[in-house]
Amino acid sequence: MMADDFTPAMRLAEAAIFAATQPVTARILANLLPEDADVDAVMAALTRAYEGRGVNIATVGGGWQFRTAADLAPLLRKVVELPRRLPRVAMESLAIIAYHQPVTRTEIEEIRGAALSQATLDLLLENGLVTPKGRKETPGRPTLWGTTPAFLAQFGLNDLRELPKREELLIDPTGPALALSAAELPGIGMAGEGGPE
Repeated sequence: MMADDFTPAMRLAEAAIFAATQPVTARILANLLPEDADVDAVMAALTRAYEGRGVNIATVGGGWQFRTAADLAPLLRKVVELPRRLPRVAMESLAIIAYHQPVTRTEIEEIRGAALSQATLDLLLENGLVTPKGRKETPGRPTLWGTTPAFLAQFGLNDLRELPKREELLIDPTGPALALSAAELPGIGMAGEGGPE
């Protein structure tokens, strides 16, 4: 594809990303753009075109999505109402699922050292952050839980390998791990019920 031919492909990719509620993958763009379009080249050009603007194109959740420019986010908090954050128990459970997936509810409870209510799992499901990933081949066949692409997008991650490493979550690398809190992850504003369980 010639440089002059980038404009129609860039416009189409831009429209697709703007209209999508989830990150747009290379596969989706490959099916949408002309056959001779190089998706990576089109997206590199489009990303460059948005540099320095109020919104940028970010690579998250295995695809591309528009995001507010990082330097403008603090200014927007004055006029944009932030959704309520997830309760601490939900954030703890989400962190356990993210790091140990696929994981059963019993395993989550063992790691947390406390019971996990169905309401907490329902809240994570409603927010599209976790999903069933099959059943464990043990008596009772408990549901296995894992994170979703929406989890990756919410926290600005492209894949699970970008989660902070254990050493990054410790005050003292030989001491106990810190609980992963909402304040320690990007994209912390989450809709959901407030208050502890």
